[in-house]
Amino acid sequence: MLKAYKYRIYPSKKQKEMIQVHFGACRFVYNWALEQKIKTYEQTKKPISRFDLQHILVHEVKPSNKWLKEANSQALLASLVNVESAFTKFFREKSGFPNFKSKKNPVQSYQMPQHYAVDFEKQIIKLPKIGEVKTILYRRFEGKLKTATISGSSTGKYYISILVDNEKDIPEKQNFSESTTIGIDAGIKDFAVLSNGEKVENPKYLKNSLKRMKVLQKRVSRKVKGSKNRNKARQHLSKIHETISNQRNNFQHQLSFRLISENQAIALETLNVKGMVKNHCLAQSISDASLSSFVTKLEYKAEWLGKTILRIGRFEPSSKLCNVCGYHNSNLTLDVREWTCPDCKTKHDRDINAAINIKKFSLQDQNLIVI
Repeated sequence: MLKAYKYRIYPSKKQKEMIQVHFGACRFVYNWALEQKIKTYEQTKKPISRFDLQHILVHEVKPSNKWLKEANSQALLASLVNVESAFTKFFREKSGFPNFKSKKNPVQSYQMPQHYAVDFEKQIIKLPKIGEVKTILYRRFEGKLKTATISGSSTGKYYISILVDNEKDIPEKQNFSESTTIGIDAGIKDFAVLSNGEKVENPKYLKNSLKRMKVLQKRVSRKVKGSKNRNKARQHLSKIHETISNQRNNFQHQLSFRLISENQAIALETLNVKGMVKNHCLAQSISDASLSSFVTKLEYKAEWLGKTILRIGRFEPSSKLCNVCGYHNSNLTLDVREWTCPDCKTKHDRDINAAINIKKFSLQDQNLIVI
């Protein structure tokens, strides 16, 4: 089973310069490889393989660009693997054509496939071409070291993410029943409404920080481009974005771990988030909630602990169907938060009723689309 462990590193000034060299070199090789693949296909209608690109890189590109030799060769080859993976994903999943990497991207990174070492006792990580870097190794791990990713944020912080194979098998899925399954209706007003009646309030970290963000954004826009004052103002703006991201991730990690630990199965509704954000009235609130990220956290935590994620289709009438008698309220609109069933006279909270129906639908084989 593969797990990633992320730590903050504290490189010296000279080490920061070398890390920046690696960022630039790997970005250069990635863009060069992407350009070669595009040009080769346009001219010959045939793809160029990663191994052909590697041969050209070693024997032609590096000799003519001697500064590339300052970077670790394995990191440069990892960029070729990333280009190949991007194209494979594009053709298999139709997820979007690979883009060229920009120097202006706030997050820069490069990968180190091997030849690095972790010392928990000395609290250091030894990186090729960079040396021993001070690291806060607050979590220990055991297993085979895989790829390490070194990244730098827009706020000037540096991190390393280490992929570890703990050589353990993924646990088998545990049996679940109606009593050990919980339905979740994700939303905007309440972040998550559970089928047991519990409502998890949406913290709205972005909305609560918008006023401060607007002030900082104005300060950036008023500064002269390329000046030191503009860079300082941009740093202040980046810090508030980073704080919002950290708050959101912390909230979602705690909630997802609690839900996975307390239940054997989680029932979810398949959401078309890309379509939802096209509604300009709700786009900011939907993006603030970051529902796709929350679902991803639930999925990999469930896999680690042998729990099950159940999915129902996006067109199931979970909100409009009475969970008691099955009456379909076709006239229910989004602004109606409570309604009374005309058949059984049951008074429904819209979101709780939806969560209960999501759980019911997921336990019926004909409605289940993903396990």
